[in-house]
Amino acid sequence: MRKFAVLLYPDFSLQEITCLTSALTVWFGEQIDFIAGENKEYQSEEGLRVIPSKTTAEANITDYDCVILPGTINPLPALFDDKLIEFIQSGKDSNVVFAAISSSPILLSKAGILKNKKFTSGYFMQMADTFDFVEKEHFLHRGIVEDGNVITGIGMFFREFAETVLKRFGYDVGSAFMRDTPEEYTEEDLTFYWSDDEYQEFLEELKAYTA
Repeated sequence: MRKFAVLLYPDFSLQEITCLTSALTVWFGEQIDFIAGENKEYQSEEGLRVIPSKTTAEANITDYDCVILPGTINPLPALFDDKLIEFIQSGKDSNVVFAAISSSPILLSKAGILKNKKFTSGYFMQMADTFDFVEKEHFLHRGIVEDGNVITGIGMFFREFAETVLKRFGYDVGSAFMRDTPEEYTEEDLTFYWSDDEYQEFLEELKAYTA
């Protein structure tokens, strides 16, 4: 079983990573650690309040096969979170795959992960002009960019981002990952049944609520 982590910081975007995280957990049975600089509540840009499962002090980045960085509409708190940046930086010379979407590649830039690597990002270009640690000469205006152990993407391509990360780790996601439309299905296709064993398991679980 592989190990995955998601980094948390103020105003992180759930929407940009949930195709990936739900496929990892629900489809493929993987566990995800949610890691932040402090053991406190973080609010997503959608307003969901989340508590990390580990802090950066409690985790070792090289224990993970993949570290996922969601975008954020407010990147400055994460960018100036020394604990978070140092945690990312500690994976600089490792085989950890960094998967960063939307504005979050700027965190990889600050941590030195994007040194001499091609990348893309959804942040406004004035951000790249403001910070000299951003290697603008390696910025590619593409939806998804892979370079070595780094996968970067623009937020609107969240499906493609998820698909790219999943394929990197050999998961079979089919030829139309999360792109089906209702019109393609029959009534029979959209009628769902448990197996007999699954139904019996449900009935056993139900007893706890009806006894």
